[in-house]
Amino acid sequence: MVFVGMDHGTTGVSFTILEDETRHFKIGRDELSSGEVSALEELSNRVELDSIQLMAITYAMGDGISKITPLDKVKDRGILSIEGAGKVTGGGTAVYEEIEKSGIPTVLIPGLHQDTPSMDPLFRAAYSHHASAEKVSICYNAHLETDFKNFIVSDISSNTVSLLLENGKIRGAVDACLGSMGIVHGPLDLQMIRDIDEGLRTANQCFSRAGAVKVADIDERVAHAKDVLLEKYQEGNAKAELALETMLLTITMEIWGLAGVAQQEMEGVVLTGSVGSMQDPFNFYGALKEKIEDIGEVVMLPPTSGSVGSAQIAKAVFEGANDILGIKVV
Repeated sequence: MVFVGMDHGTTGVSFTILEDETRHFKIGRDELSSGEVSALEELSNRVELDSIQLMAITYAMGDGISKITPLDKVKDRGILSIEGAGKVTGGGTAVYEEIEKSGIPTVLIPGLHQDTPSMDPLFRAAYSHHASAEKVSICYNAHLETDFKNFIVSDISSNTVSLLLENGKIRGAVDACLGSMGIVHGPLDLQMIRDIDEGLRTANQCFSRAGAVKVADIDERVAHAKDVLLEKYQEGNAKAELALETMLLTITMEIWGLAGVAQQEMEGVVLTGSVGSMQDPFNFYGALKEKIEDIGEVVMLPPTSGSVGSAQIAKAVFEGANDILGIKVV
């Protein structure tokens, strides 16, 4: 049997093919938005499309649905709006439309937001949006890999999103614009709010420059920002070092904050994403582990956890699962 998972991420769209041998591939956003590459062609080069039992995909914020839903029952690609959520290139939309027309049995995974029934009502009251759909996939992969039921997941890359799971269900999360820094995105501080009010920048422009790039004074495309930051760090640039240490501080606060409101004793913390799993040239994983290991066992997952988790959700749904981490299946 063949199951496929897709992770619609910030820098590209990743796929995992789950069969006897697990395979991954990623297509950059620029390649997709320019039309140079067809995701379906790339997938068909690796697996017979007719052999796919079920595919599970994510798309953007996923705030238009609250259940894992067959693609043919989804309206407006499962989103309320594409505006105000980072840079829009159209690459993910092209992939969605290809899959929609392909006839491959597919389900869409929702994001986490104020209309997600399984979320703690206090989180839902506080924030309209908590996490985009691939974070659900990451949490499911983390749950299967560790067998934890009470734990925290922090996905650290272009942005940072941390989630709290209790009794095997996602109960709360802190989205990128609310809590800690990623490489590119981060929370809006007072100066940014003033800039918005004065018409100097839009809120989205501020959000897309509120991460480590702000501290390091880097103005670079999302796909290249991390590489430029690490190059500067290796060159001994003081601002780049400060940026990484500042990121580390804010993420430590976010994780401990979730641990502080947990009603269950935490078994561990799972770190993933291109920065969360990074050990060289800056040992981000090791440095963060030291700061949070009193919460519980600290586990690292590779950056492929999003697409792997999506494929694992596809398999579970195909086998009859009615619920994934508290999220219902249509």
